[in-house]
Amino acid sequence: MDFITFFIVLSILILVHELGHFIVAKRCGVKVERFALGFGPKLLSRIYDGTEFALCLIPLGGYVKMAGDERTQCKGEAQEFCSQPIGHRALIVLMGPVVNYALAYVCLVLVFLLGYPCLSNKIGEAMTGYPAETAGLKTGDRILRINGQPMDHWEDVQTYISTSQTDSLVVDVQRDHETLSLTIIPRKDVLENIFGQKENVRVIGIKPTDEMILLRYGFGQSLTNAFHRLWEVTWMTYKALYRMMTGAMSPKDTMTGPIGIFFIVQKAAALGFTYLVYIVGTISASLAIFNLLPLPVLDGGHLLFLGIEKIRGRALSQKTDDAINKVGMSLILCLALFVFYIDFKRFGWIEKIVGIWQHLGL
Repeated sequence: MDFITFFIVLSILILVHELGHFIVAKRCGVKVERFALGFGPKLLSRIYDGTEFALCLIPLGGYVKMAGDERTQCKGEAQEFCSQPIGHRALIVLMGPVVNYALAYVCLVLVFLLGYPCLSNKIGEAMTGYPAETAGLKTGDRILRINGQPMDHWEDVQTYISTSQTDSLVVDVQRDHETLSLTIIPRKDVLENIFGQKENVRVIGIKPTDEMILLRYGFGQSLTNAFHRLWEVTWMTYKALYRMMTGAMSPKDTMTGPIGIFFIVQKAAALGFTYLVYIVGTISASLAIFNLLPLPVLDGGHLLFLGIEKIRGRALSQKTDDAINKVGMSLILCLALFVFYIDFKRFGWIEKIVGIWQHLGL
């Protein structure tokens, strides 16, 4: 079931992406010769309305083959991709990531309607020597309010404490069937954020339990919350990519491949439908962002070349185009191998393989 769930999720993400290219290409009058899910040998194939729809053996991608999508094959006919105006070609390329981004938003709206998963406001540990313990907070207390502001979940608690400006915090907690009000004076600690940057953060010394809750919202609030959450995911992803490219953050902390995604989907599915939908939305947004990177072979690379063609008034020479695409393909293959290595290392598979080799005397 884990593999079935993983392939269903992967197929949805790929299908939505390729449908974006397919639908806009058809609307622009471009003939689509093949719409394929997967790569390699065909398992199923059917021709409908002049397009071959195929399901292939290796389910790690997909593609839309359009008539005349390579300049060497273009005959100048109106239904060919390369015969289209630059604006039409850019729109066809762009709509794959855009539809993935739209899917991410729809998934997040659905999550907020069904119940947004987050850590509860219950204290898992009051750390020794910190202001919380000194003031009398205990493990198992549930934080209801801070300075009169309701705390619905742990993210509320973290955000309020770290951004607070007052010298002291009045924390209302529920202990058993009693409500207590305690005054706590925060202190500043140097902590690392998710990007590995050290920051001076106001803390009181508490940790959450692993208790999860689902926060449900109305339709209007879900639309707003989904927008803000999608913006946060986008901003955090681009910031992580920037720090990775500048060497300020290790790629192993920011990247994962099919193996890592499989385990993420497996854990989400085990927690429930809402968690799975949330992960699908997050991965779909990441897929859109990755595809828009200005690298040859990716959609972002095609858009970059179209922008150059628009500025120059003509496309790059075929020789230059081929050379750049070869370099781009090599980079993508190296990146894929590197990501697989990271996943193998992360889940301890490399050590296990080395151990088997050593056991066999190889």
